[in-house]
This record gives sequence, C-alpha cells and structure tokens, in this order.
Amino acid sequence: MKGFKELTPLSEAINSLLKLLTHRIRDVEVVEISDAPGRVCGENVYAPIDSPAYDRSAVDGYAVIAEDTFGAAPTNPIELKLIGRIDAGYNPLKLPALKPGHAIEIMTGAAMPPGSNAVVPAEHAEKKGEIVEVYSQVHPYQNISRRGEDYSRGELVLEKGQIVKPWHIGALASLGLHELKVVRKARVAILSTGGELIELGQPLKPGKIYNSTKPMLKALLSVYGAEPIDLGLVGDDLDLIKKKVSEGLDNADAIIVTGGTSIGERDLVPEAVSDLSDFMIHGLAIRPGKPTGFAISSGKPIFMLSGFPVAALIGFRVLVIPALERMLGCRFDPPPRVRGRLTRRIASPPGIRTYARVRIYGEDDEILVEPLRVTGSGILSTLTRGNGLLVIPENVEGYDEGEEVEVEILQPIHAGGEYQG
Repeated sequence: MKGFKELTPLSEAINSLLKLLTHRIRDVEVVEISDAPGRVCGENVYAPIDSPAYDRSAVDGYAVIAEDTFGAAPTNPIELKLIGRIDAGYNPLKLPALKPGHAIEIMTGAAMPPGSNAVVPAEHAEKKGEIVEVYSQVHPYQNISRRGEDYSRGELVLEKGQIVKPWHIGALASLGLHELKVVRKARVAILSTGGELIELGQPLKPGKIYNSTKPMLKALLSVYGAEPIDLGLVGDDLDLIKKKVSEGLDNADAIIVTGGTSIGERDLVPEAVSDLSDFMIHGLAIRPGKPTGFAISSGKPIFMLSGFPVAALIGFRVLVIPALERMLGCRFDPPPRVRGRLTRRIASPPGIRTYARVRIYGEDDEILVEPLRVTGSGILSTLTRGNGLLVIPENVEGYDEGEEVEVEILQPIHAGGEYQG
C-alpha cells in the first residue's frame, strides 16, 4: 500500500466535473400538481387567467363610492343607504350598480359591485336598519384586491428548472391548473463493492458488516428527486466491477460505486472505472473522503465514493448534488446555516477541506458549536447524535475555542428540551 501522490483540490475537481459532464436530462412528463412537489419544472408556466378574476373585497364591510365617505369621522358620521348584501361566491354579473349615496354590505372575497371603488371595514361603520353610518373615510380602491393583483394573464408563474414547492402548487391551483410538465427523475445506479459486506436481511457472519452506505445513498437520492437503481453487491473482482459499471452506463444517467476506492491491493474500483472512462480524478483534498473520485464516460458521471457512510455522505454532497443540478438544469435549496461559538479548538490539516461533525445547541441565549470526537469516516453516530457540519476551508488550519463559526444545520437545534428551529 502507498498513499496518494497528489490530491486534487475540491474546487478544481468540481469545475472539471461540471465542464466535462455533458449528459442532460431533457425528457419531461405530465403529472398531477399534487405529485409535483420536489420535481423540476419542465417548462415555463404562464397564468392563463387573471387572479383574482375580478375586483373583490379584502375585508368584511360595506362597498361604497370612496368619494361619498370623504370627511367621515367618529364625530362626523356619514349616512349611506343600504341596498343589499353580497356574499363570497355570488355571480358578479348579477350585481346591482351602486349609485352615489348608496352602500352594499359585502363579505371578504366577494366581488365588488359595479360603480363601487372602496370598502369601509365593518369596524369603521355601524348598520342601523336601512342606513349605515360611516365613521372613517376611505380612498379609492382601499380594502380591495384588484383583478389580476396576484397574477395577470400571461404573467410567468413558474420558471423552467425551478424545484416545485408547495406554494407553487397553491399558485397553480388558484389559476385552475391541475397538471404540470416536470423533468423526468434522474436515474442513478448504485453499485456496492467489498467482500466484507452483506445485504440487509441476511444473517451477520463473523468478519462481515451490514451494507449501510447503499441504503443511505438511496435515501439521499430520493430526497433530491432521483430514482436509485440497485446494481447489487460485488466482491473485489475487477472484471465483475467493470461489467456492472457498464450495465449502469447503459441504463442510468449516473453511476455511484462505493468501496474499493482507496489505494490498497484490493481497491480495484479506480482501475475498473479508468478502463471505461474518458477522464478521471481520484483522490480529493477533503476529510473525510480522501479516496473520493469521479470519472466521465461519454458525458455521463461515474462517482467513486468511500464505502464508509460518513465519507460517502460528504462525497455525495460535494460531487453528486452539483452533477444532478447540471443534468436536470436546476438548483437545489442550499443547506440552512447558523453562526455559533466553538466550545473547544478544532484542527484541520493544511491544504485539506475538512467537514467536521458538530453538535449545535443553545445555552444562556447563545448558540454553541461542539465538535464531536471521531475515530473514523464510518462513524454514523456522529451524524445521528450531532446536528451540523462545520466546513473548514483548505487555507485554515482550524478554529480556536470561543471563535465564532458558521455551520450547516442537518437536524433541529434544541435547548432546554424546547424546539428552537
């Protein structure tokens, strides 16, 4: 065994990946809007109608001609004649025209009657039989939601490449749209390698470990709207690894191979991938995940991730997510961040970008960041017990105790047993 002769800086690796990754996912499919959240919008969507489709009252009160109320005050009420009432949902084409000196009682969301141009809130007036006394003047179009105020017909509502959010669904529904074109899901094949692994559901034998990395990666792909394709588990067999990767290239948009990526005698993945690719980078200046790499084969990416789950998670974050964005033509939400004070010093090797697992918590109205002590890149408990990642750049050799740092939030922050958000 020997160490890596050279490690590629992460920024350089990402730039090479995005430059050489020419494969694009352009197929679209039509789905019900209820099935669209989390998908990538496949076309620009324009409003087919005005929303609202008519001027409507924004409050419960009285539809009036604004000029009739000028000068109204509690000490100088203005009397208007009530000629009816309009509830939400009433056909605006059947509404009577309002004449000067008249008012119509109106409910929130109801269409404004012809001739009216304002609404006096109910709390600023008092109904007395067929008369309403107005105690506060209103200006034209006050307390009215104008036609097309939300969306005008022909206005861009949802842009191609946007990740569809629940509020987009509300907007589409308000315009009567019940279907949406979305980009088909990225198909990502996953191949696990390693003679020490066994799949879930099988009895654990001496010297074996359960394959925890693949289920985690499948879950991550699902979170990012991709469709995982399981290529199974193979031992340390060069020809078999090449056969499986070739199978993935034929059936998927990208391939992830876990394990066998280091520099040991039985680490055969880089050799297998190199034989199938046009370009390859192996060994990144990151921790954990130094053996991480990628290759490009006919424009498609092949990712070589560590078999250790935490290192594989970091590899997924730094390489797979940007590749998915490029192939799908989208941008995923950035991780939430918070600033806090370190509870102890944390070091990082020079020239290496370190992803340190931390616990973020609140104490005495202060956000504290506790680096978790780790013994390797496979310690999943540092993620389940912790709730954040501290990224230490290549040009920083660590942070001192008490220094304020910015951390990525992976799970909610708690303090005193109460949820802090």
